[in-house]
Amino acid sequence: MAKKGSLKVHMLTDVHADTAVFATISEAKMHDKKFLQHVNPSRGSMLVFDKAYNYYRQFAEWTDEEVYFMCRLKDNAKAEVQEVLHETTLGKEEHGVYRVEHIHLKYTKEKRERTLCLRLVYYRDEQGRSYKFITNSWNITAEEVALIYKYRWTIETVFKKMKQNFQLHFFYSDTENGIKTQVWCTLIAHLLLNVIRLLSRSKKAFSTVAAFIRIHLISHLDMMWIVAEGRRTYTKHTASRNKSPATVQMSLF
Repeated sequence: MAKKGSLKVHMLTDVHADTAVFATISEAKMHDKKFLQHVNPSRGSMLVFDKAYNYYRQFAEWTDEEVYFMCRLKDNAKAEVQEVLHETTLGKEEHGVYRVEHIHLKYTKEKRERTLCLRLVYYRDEQGRSYKFITNSWNITAEEVALIYKYRWTIETVFKKMKQNFQLHFFYSDTENGIKTQVWCTLIAHLLLNVIRLLSRSKKAFSTVAAFIRIHLISHLDMMWIVAEGRRTYTKHTASRNKSPATVQMSLF
C-alpha cells in the first residue's frame, strides 16, 4: 500500500515477477481491509500482507476455499491459545522462531460469533525485533513462515522504483481524477518497462533501463535494441583530436 495526498494505492504483486498483478486506488479514509474483497486468488495461492489488512471474515472464506495467507497479528487482537506447539529459549544474540501456538480468533458473520483456527508464530530477527505471524497454513514449517513474510518487502521495492524513476514526487493536477490518471500511467509505464527488460534479456538495473527509454522515447529506434545493446559510456575518438586542422579539413572531402 502507498499513500499520496488523499489517495491510497493498494497493490497485489507477484513475488517472482516484481510487478503489479492487481491494483486499486481508493480514498485515504477507506479501511485497508476492504481491498481484500477485490482480490480473487486461485486455489492453493499464498497471500502475504501487512497487519493493516487483518479481516477475519475474509480469512475464514479463504480457508474454506483452500487459499492460504500470512500476515502479522494486530497488536489489539484477542487470541485464545489452544495449544503451545513449540517453544524454545533464544540466546541474547540469537534470532529465529521461539514459540508456535495454535490459536482461535473470534469474528462475527450473519450476527453469529464464529471461530477462526490459525497458527501463531513468534519470531525474533537479527536486530532483536519480535514479530507475531498468523497463517492458516499448517503444511509449512514455522521457519518458512518467517522467511515467506520477508518476501512481502518486494512490494516496497516496487514502490521505491516507481518513486525514483517516475514523476510521483509531484502531481500535474490537484483533482482526484487527475491524480488517479497520473498514478495509473505510472503503473502502466512500470509494467511496460519490465516487459521490455524481460524480452530484451537485459541484466541492466531497472533505473538504467528507465533512463535509456526516457532519452530515446521520441527516437525512431528499436527499444529492445536500445536496452540490450545500449551503453552508458561511449568510445572516445582521441585519434581525430590529434590531427592538424588542415588534415581534418581535407577529410571532409
